[in-house]
Amino acid sequence: MIPDAILEVGYSLLDRGMVPDFVLRRAIRALLRQRLREIDLGSFEANHAAKMKWIEEVRARTTIADVPEKANEQHYEVSTKFMLSTLGPCAKYSSCFYPTGKETLAEAEVLMFESYCEKASLRDGMTILDLGCGMWGSLSLYLASKYPNSKITGLSNSTTQKAHIDSTAKERQLSNLEIITADVNTFDFAGSQHFDRILSIEMFEHMKNYQVLLKKVSTWLRPTTPENPEDALLFVHLFCHRITPYHFEEGDGWMARNFFSGGTMPSHDLLLYFQTDLTLIRSWYLSGKHYSRTLEDWLKVQDRNAKAGLKELHDDAIANGKDPVEATKAFYRFRVFYMACSELFNYNNGEEWGVGHYLFKRI
Repeated sequence: MIPDAILEVGYSLLDRGMVPDFVLRRAIRALLRQRLREIDLGSFEANHAAKMKWIEEVRARTTIADVPEKANEQHYEVSTKFMLSTLGPCAKYSSCFYPTGKETLAEAEVLMFESYCEKASLRDGMTILDLGCGMWGSLSLYLASKYPNSKITGLSNSTTQKAHIDSTAKERQLSNLEIITADVNTFDFAGSQHFDRILSIEMFEHMKNYQVLLKKVSTWLRPTTPENPEDALLFVHLFCHRITPYHFEEGDGWMARNFFSGGTMPSHDLLLYFQTDLTLIRSWYLSGKHYSRTLEDWLKVQDRNAKAGLKELHDDAIANGKDPVEATKAFYRFRVFYMACSELFNYNNGEEWGVGHYLFKRI
């Protein structure tokens, strides 16, 4: 185990971009081995008992999400211009899909979008909710363009995201998209709207009480009727560990502190334990290598646009009354974030952490 004092010195160096990538990657892999030792209790019996206890504890939580404002602060309220300078042309801020390994980032973005459309059986004319659309609205915008006769609604708790998505929709002359800013902890459509499909992409990792969340979401799905007997469906994309769920806790180190405060690493089977109001139709697992490749591509884009990205962060810091040194910290923290996540998803050839897809219907 690496002593905390040494880690703190390392974190300070990271914020200034003073740790060579090859050294950083070796340290990240050491921390991943440490994490795996921590979550492995030595036998299937002990690991399963720990998982059941973990699930019982999240069921008992009083809120759906602990600190939703932290996700905004750490990801979605960062300068939009900077973030767009690190992503692909669709600004998809979640795993892309590289079935042959030869795809460009732009191609991989679209391939993952299309996999959602196929798995969720989307078609033009449906009412669709993008739950947690705060990732620069990439899915909402894609669906609004692909399905012009559909009504697309996006739900996010980020005001800057709404502004960006609304502006982009206007530029693209998309009139079938509405963005609602609200906290899923307290917001409820309360019967005012129902949807044929709900899609949620990498939002569940910011949640805790999945029992309450899925119960609420189930009421937003359109009920079946004799006139419309087709089931309304929920599609979920999340990143996960293959067998063990765990929390990102305050004392966990750099990642929990800077990017996943109050976050969750689900296990691939986690949502199967919360089927009181929704029932699973099918699940899929995608190798972590797809996400690792995505992150490596983002890192290349960020480095290619480094000069403009640093200037944007510097200007944004000054505009918001912050010390310009925060701009340098943010730039290098995102480099480390992309690198650390890439190493995580590439660990054990992509077989330890990966991406889960799930399709549910109302009970």
